[in-house]
Amino acid sequence: PPGDTAGCTFCHTSSEERCSTCHQRHQFDPAVARHSEQCKACHWGKDHRDWEAYDISIHGVVYQVDKWNPTEFDFSKKLADADYVGPTCQYCHLRGGHHNVQRLSTVYTSMGMSNADRGAPLWKEKRDTWVSVCDDCHSPRFARENLQAMDEARKDAGLKYTETFKVAENLMLDGMGEPMPKDLAPDWSGQHIWSLKIGAYHDGPKYGGAQGESGEFRMSNCSDIERICFESVGYWMTYIMKGMAHGSWNDATYCDGSFGMDRWLVKAKAASEQARRFTALEKKTGINWVPSEFWRKGDYLEQLTGTRIVKEFPGKTIFDLRPEPGWLDTH
Repeated sequence: PPGDTAGCTFCHTSSEERCSTCHQRHQFDPAVARHSEQCKACHWGKDHRDWEAYDISIHGVVYQVDKWNPTEFDFSKKLADADYVGPTCQYCHLRGGHHNVQRLSTVYTSMGMSNADRGAPLWKEKRDTWVSVCDDCHSPRFARENLQAMDEARKDAGLKYTETFKVAENLMLDGMGEPMPKDLAPDWSGQHIWSLKIGAYHDGPKYGGAQGESGEFRMSNCSDIERICFESVGYWMTYIMKGMAHGSWNDATYCDGSFGMDRWLVKAKAASEQARRFTALEKKTGINWVPSEFWRKGDYLEQLTGTRIVKEFPGKTIFDLRPEPGWLDTH
């Protein structure tokens, strides 16, 4: 729906394809495009916290303090010739003027939600390139130690989110999720699949859908405990990765990173405990709880693909309607 996707489509449609997104239409001055603020319009927010992580890091502070001093930051020079007192976003990610931003990125998957070195050749190549940028100002040992610290932070975060998901999974399997998938409007596929059944994780018919079919990672119209799981991995794990990668320790810990995951794990456990107590009381008193009709309708769910499929193609799912097996991956 337009109100829910305005912030997504602004960056993920034509903005990605235009030179003027960074170079500014009315100036088109390369010196303007070399300022870190040019990245800020899109690269900030809960699930891609790049600007915030950079801005409050030591590198970002150096930039903010000295960016008006041409002897410290001479933006008239090409990036290949730049001699900055500290790195900008462009200096690291568009190194030498190369326009493929991901070429100099350590993100392997999903905005940093699953990110630790496990020895894959591609990762070694990325890490070596990352170190080659850092050693403009630091020693290679310093850069590799920071990459190792990021790996350890990610592994620690992975343990927390795995435990959080297990709490939600056990509640759903015991039939105590409020509401259960069957009580909700159909997801994007036209089925009632548990929202945390993602790909190979939590696979099988007890989670809904056929083997290998994924649920919809929902932020709304799902149980509160499922939303907590989404925020734990989609927000706090991203904060940790972005914070560690940019040298923003506050983001990685106190702000909402590691400490945020701690809080959400406790919230998930508390929600599970409450649901189990309510279920026990309802069973003892003979109460038959029926979920509100809101869960089946919501305020805008008729606009989503799943509801349309159920209405227009009864008994079908999006997997039945695709022209060929790989179609959904490219459309």
